[in-house]
Amino acid sequence: MSTFWCETAIIAGAHDGGTALPEVATGVRVKTIDGRISAMESGAQPQTGDTKLMGVVFPAAANAHSHAFHRILRGRTHDGRGDFWVWREQMYRSASELTPEKYEKLAAAVFAEMVVTGFSSVAEFHYVHHQPGGAAYPEPHAMELALARAAISAGIRLTLLDTLYLSGGIGTSLSPEQARFGDTDVEAWLDRLRSLRTAIAQEFPPDMVAVGAALHSVRAVPEEALKVVAKQLPGDIPLHIHLSEQPAENQACLEAYGTTPAGLLERHGLLSSRLSAVHSTHLTQQDISMLGAASTTIVMCPSTEADLADGIGPARELSDAGATIALGTDQHAVIDPWIEMRTLEHGERLGTGQRGRFSPGELLRAATEGAARSMATPVTSAALRVGAICDLMVVDPASTRTAGTRPLQLAFSATASDVTQVVIAGELIAAHGVHTRLGAPGDLLTAALREFS
Repeated sequence: MSTFWCETAIIAGAHDGGTALPEVATGVRVKTIDGRISAMESGAQPQTGDTKLMGVVFPAAANAHSHAFHRILRGRTHDGRGDFWVWREQMYRSASELTPEKYEKLAAAVFAEMVVTGFSSVAEFHYVHHQPGGAAYPEPHAMELALARAAISAGIRLTLLDTLYLSGGIGTSLSPEQARFGDTDVEAWLDRLRSLRTAIAQEFPPDMVAVGAALHSVRAVPEEALKVVAKQLPGDIPLHIHLSEQPAENQACLEAYGTTPAGLLERHGLLSSRLSAVHSTHLTQQDISMLGAASTTIVMCPSTEADLADGIGPARELSDAGATIALGTDQHAVIDPWIEMRTLEHGERLGTGQRGRFSPGELLRAATEGAARSMATPVTSAALRVGAICDLMVVDPASTRTAGTRPLQLAFSATASDVTQVVIAGELIAAHGVHTRLGAPGDLLTAALREFS
């Protein structure tokens, strides 16, 4: 058991249509048992033995979409013209250098960066399964277990999304650069997925590491494979897919299948509340209606979508149609939950000429329980409440950036630099940008990145 005294905290207040509205409280004592909030008291004084959280205490953020090895590309892909497809070739070169040992070291550093910036959980969209050339590693699941060990060392909750990747494009084979991503066929992937779930369950605590599934995209998963996935994928794990990130993907899908990517998934019963559709940038009105009616989660990655010139997705329309909006950092051009929150809103403003498309409370939900809805680990709340997991981040309300900001509007002024403390499962795991177990993420990243060209 541990107890935290929060100078100020965002707690669950009155309900509006079943949703607890966040409200600001001072002097909040939070007691935990087994990593969950067991009791809360407002207007309290700190007591001996309390861990003091000085600032504004929020639930920790959840990162609904990550490719950890893409962190290699930060600051290395910005000196020329191009588009997503040019960037992709650079990404393939980085993927070719990964080994289980190098990836564990890099991922631990990336996950440590996430933790100190306020994330307590991550959905890792993982497709670098095999050796270059496509041969399996001698140790089963070598790359996947490396990622799981990295997450445990960083103390972050990991949903490892084992990804099906069979083709290089609709009707084309995997390229040499993609060979290590693929499996022989969908049945081989399902077998490997079952084996991976067993291996992870035997070695790691389920509240910290769990397995989910992903389809890379309709470009990489043929329609016949989608049919098999729809029939045979276990129903108790989350499913993710990159969806309509590029107009070229939509056009190829229309030409091959006579429908959009969302329409293809709907054709085979894959649109549901367990599906997380990543990006969803270039959608038709019918796509929006289908995704909303199915109560899908839409994972927006605003900093990546801006960096790759993908476009601005219809987040507000999707939310209004019934979808849940979640946030992720994707290729890690930035790892900062606060920047993702306001970049989502800023994209809406730029696209519509209107302010206030998403309220601060909606942005906070997208960064917390909306994103955690995509995961197989425990779901964080959008405000502190009894029964919730004790994953917290503390924000300095008096920094150069945040001074004068009302607590519930910090999404429009704070950055990761203002996150002063992070608690995961009732343990203080980061303070003032330093990971309590691993040290400064900058040092870890510098050491890890030296091993890549």
